[in-house]
Amino acid sequence: MDNFQTVLRFFMNQKATIGYSFMALLTIGGERVFSMVSFQCPCNHDQNFAYGLTFLLGPAAVLLVLGLFFSTRLWRLYTGCCLNPLKLCPRGNCFSCVRVFLSIFSGACVAPIMWLCVALLNGTFYECAVSGLDDNLVVDLFCKNKTLKCREELARVPCDRSRLTGDERMELLLMFRAQSQILGWCIIILAAVIGLLGTCYKNCRSKVSYLQLTFWKRYMEKEKERFDAFALDYATKLAERNLNSFFENKDPEPFPFPNHKAWEEISAYYTFSRSEQFYSTLQRYVERVDRDYTPEKRPVLDLEHGMEMH
Repeated sequence: MDNFQTVLRFFMNQKATIGYSFMALLTIGGERVFSMVSFQCPCNHDQNFAYGLTFLLGPAAVLLVLGLFFSTRLWRLYTGCCLNPLKLCPRGNCFSCVRVFLSIFSGACVAPIMWLCVALLNGTFYECAVSGLDDNLVVDLFCKNKTLKCREELARVPCDRSRLTGDERMELLLMFRAQSQILGWCIIILAAVIGLLGTCYKNCRSKVSYLQLTFWKRYMEKEKERFDAFALDYATKLAERNLNSFFENKDPEPFPFPNHKAWEEISAYYTFSRSEQFYSTLQRYVERVDRDYTPEKRPVLDLEHGMEMH
């Protein structure tokens, strides 16, 4: 049992690494499916570039949108900001707000960068896109010291319809794939260097020590985990209370519920301050001596969801 707990604790501590590894495997699998099943280069000057670039950048754009869509930190900042723009920059600290948005965006860029790297290392999409370029600089690069037929057949090289000899076609394909893989490795190296420098800068500017920062991260994970459990439990109790009141045709029992102002305060994005050394907005709220204990009489929802505000 102790060995099982040790293994479980190890996997829990490596959640981020396991998550990124799983994302990388999904990216590689998705790229292989796209390459083998749906991708068919048209092999003509008019469509090659647009078609190859769409398959190269299209999934990356979709993954970026999905990364932002599923970012809880983004919605925590954005929700309600049209009615209260100050929520985007709590305490008027615009630099901190920009830093948070950059952090959210960089987190959402992980999957798109993985896709670009995998797609470029494979080279299928790149060779289709580049073979359709009519730019003289590109054509001269690939067809240097070759016959005029190379210029005419360049767009057909990714397919088997080229009238070039097998050796010429293979030479061009190897050039395409070499360039694609070099570009892929450049993106990998650049992302790794930027990630390292960003982490170094963030830790260097940290207002707390490394061990306290580690504790802070552990606390936030546990707070979110317990909040989800409490929310599920209270939602279940509230639903049962309302259903009992409805079906038994009686007045509902009193049910303690945080008021609207309390929800707003704990939903704000927390920024560390030396004068208030709390670990989250929830802790900052519950430790306030002047906090409002007045319970909400009814849950507050907006008209968009079919409920009245009060």
